[in-house]
Amino acid sequence: MSSRVLLRTMVAALAVALTTAAAPFAFAQPVQDSFYSYEGAEPLSSYAPGEVLDTRTVPYNYLNVPTPIQAVQILYRSTDAAGDPMANVTSVLRPGNAQPGKVVSYQSFYDSLNPDDSPSRAIAGNTPIGQFTPSGQNFNIGGTLTSVEAALFGPLFAQGYTIVVPDTQGPNANFAAGPEYGMSTLDSIRAARQVAETGITDDAEIVLTGYSGGAIATNWAAILAPAYAPDVDEDLIGAAQGGLLVNPAHNLTYASGSIGWGGVVGMAVLGVARAYDIDMEPYVNERGHEIMTRLQDASIANVFLQYPGLTWEELTKPEYANPNSIPEFVDAVNKINMGTAATPTIPMFVAQGANGILEGTAPSPVVGHGDGIMVADDVRTLMRQYCDAGLAIQYDQYDPLSHVPALALWLPGALLWINDRFNDVPPPSNCGSIAPGNSLAPQVLVTN
Repeated sequence: MSSRVLLRTMVAALAVALTTAAAPFAFAQPVQDSFYSYEGAEPLSSYAPGEVLDTRTVPYNYLNVPTPIQAVQILYRSTDAAGDPMANVTSVLRPGNAQPGKVVSYQSFYDSLNPDDSPSRAIAGNTPIGQFTPSGQNFNIGGTLTSVEAALFGPLFAQGYTIVVPDTQGPNANFAAGPEYGMSTLDSIRAARQVAETGITDDAEIVLTGYSGGAIATNWAAILAPAYAPDVDEDLIGAAQGGLLVNPAHNLTYASGSIGWGGVVGMAVLGVARAYDIDMEPYVNERGHEIMTRLQDASIANVFLQYPGLTWEELTKPEYANPNSIPEFVDAVNKINMGTAATPTIPMFVAQGANGILEGTAPSPVVGHGDGIMVADDVRTLMRQYCDAGLAIQYDQYDPLSHVPALALWLPGALLWINDRFNDVPPPSNCGSIAPGNSLAPQVLVTN
């Protein structure tokens, strides 16, 4: 298939996509496919992070419809948020006009608590779109997002860049657990370099990119690479990202009560609790129990605009109205605060909307403006920290736009920025003009 035909196919898929009670807080059970599970005789811990466990080649599917494009899928060993070994999957798309040594790791914004919605399952065509999720609470439509995203990375594929698409949230869909996203991303690159069919060599140049949930994975991969994967870090040449989650405690304050994003805050709390093994039952009230049970395998498509005005206080017992009164919560959000994490080593293009009122989120008197779910004042502070460390940062703030429309403005800038990195153009920087933002200091436990 030619790159032009491929691009038309991806755009058509986007158009189609746009027109189209389990135990409390339990894991959703993924589609039965033995490829996603490690069944080897040796313990998973005996394998190094990024080591290949299994491979297969499948047709690339749009909305469960196979295309002539082939995807190499790799089961590999990675590390979860708790530091334990896990088996995860990544998918590699190598174009017919592949440019040797040019790789884009595209991190999806599939944003789901349901493993069925992972990119690898959507790519393999086994996402149960339109069926009820295992809990019976939601329709499974989250897998459509990966098909929609093909229109985002399609232009990069058409130019001959090999695309790596990891299941950033791991096998249990640990939504919002940033460090796990980052390790999954880095180990997927390691794994892809070990499989000859991908055409990715050890010295290939790599750009990280993603928006929203994909930006969580992109930036955490950049943060963790120097210490966790120095072998990958030496080949990273940049990261292009937009709509970035920096300090989740601030996002909870900002989006609690939002018309559009209130329910997504509940998803994030549930995902972080799952990743760090926090039992929320002692803290939630009857309504909180009901909502958390309903959200246990929801995707963002099941939640956005569907829980208008939902607040933290509605979910919790009165004595836990302040989330900082829950020790496990404070510990977890401090682990996923980018502002107190290590500093990356690569240049970045970062864009952020700042008019969240368009999606029903008013500016916060505590944490300021955002795009409806992400806090612009946090992103600016993080970029200023990176600037102070000597990184070349191009930060664009879209003051008139909220989270969803900002994607359309971020994308063309990201594509051009990525092309420049592969063409050895010096990375731009506007560090001197980035306004100050919020403090990103760790949260402090409060007692009732």
